Amino acid sequence: MKVVILAGGFGTRISEESRTMPKPLIEIDSRPILWHVMSIFAHYGYTEFVICCGYKGYLIKEYFHNFMLHNSDLTISLKDNKIDIHSNKTDDWKVTLVDTGLETQTGGRIKKIKNFIDDDFFLTYGDGVANININHLCEFHKKHNKIATITTVKPQGRFGSLALEDDTVTKFIEKPMGESGWINGGFFVLKSKVFDYIENSNTLWEKEPLESLASQGELKAYKHEKFWQPMDTLRDKNYLESLCNKEKPPWFEFN
Repeated sequence: MKVVILAGGFGTRISEESRTMPKPLIEIDSRPILWHVMSIFAHYGYTEFVICCGYKGYLIKEYFHNFMLHNSDLTISLKDNKIDIHSNKTDDWKVTLVDTGLETQTGGRIKKIKNFIDDDFFLTYGDGVANININHLCEFHKKHNKIATITTVKPQGRFGSLALEDDTVTKFIEKPMGESGWINGGFFVLKSKVFDYIENSNTLWEKEPLESLASQGELKAYKHEKFWQPMDTLRDKNYLESLCNKEKPPWFEFN
């Protein structure tokens, strides 16, 4: 199965970084967050990707075009422009990069990569990580046989929670799981029939297509209760960076 990644937005909420590069190229632990997302799928053997490019998409193309160069030891002969590769640390991935337009909405971007999809496929965003078990997600999707599966999560709260008895604190929980219910976690498994639910380039994936699938009983929820974190703001980026101080960041703690 191929993995489709939405990577074309403007990233306006993290403009401190996205003024000069697309948000998926913003680095976490010296690697673009896009690479981290792709590595989650690659761990489970899914290594064929379709990237929906948009804002400054040429930089994403250049990143992958130079990927082997940046991840290899080499000798360059300047006189004859000859390059000898000594050790290649490149990931064994196949990456298709598609220009889906600057102003295209998320649904429209998905529609524009239809010709690159033959069967069921994964869909996710290029700016969020989770230690989701991709194999379990895929098995869940195949078992219910509906058109779409959405991963649902309960986001971590921003502030600590207190339990009080009068003016005495009886319990303190640092950043508890959110209490506002399940939300879209951004990891989907979809049948190719889903393209019929997307009208045009102005279609927002998170509105009409998902609403229609839900109303027809064609959308199932896979509940993920472990680590999940988007990178929407500079605060989020700094938080993800802080988690890389551990031996292994939590999104690479596979189970």
